[in-house]
Amino acid sequence: MITKSIEVKLPNGLEARPVAELVQLASKYDSTVHIEAQSKKVNAKSIMGMMTLNLSSGEQVTVIAEGSDEEAVVADMESYLLGEKTVKA
Repeated sequence: MITKSIEVKLPNGLEARPVAELVQLASKYDSTVHIEAQSKKVNAKSIMGMMTLNLSSGEQVTVIAEGSDEEAVVADMESYLLGEKTVKA
């Protein structure tokens, strides 16, 4: 299991489109992935769960992944949350 704290640096935070892209990114991997923020822990592959976090730029989140490709999913999620990676449909 990998746990990594990351600051959200997306200009508009995680509104609908960025949440959908992050869920799409997490769903590419076999590992279980959760995001923890504001005393909530949600499945990063659940669009409804992710929307409940209502994250803004500058907020800290913890990405928790467990599985065969946990390192790759955490690295990709970090790149996305830092605004370094885009997700293509």
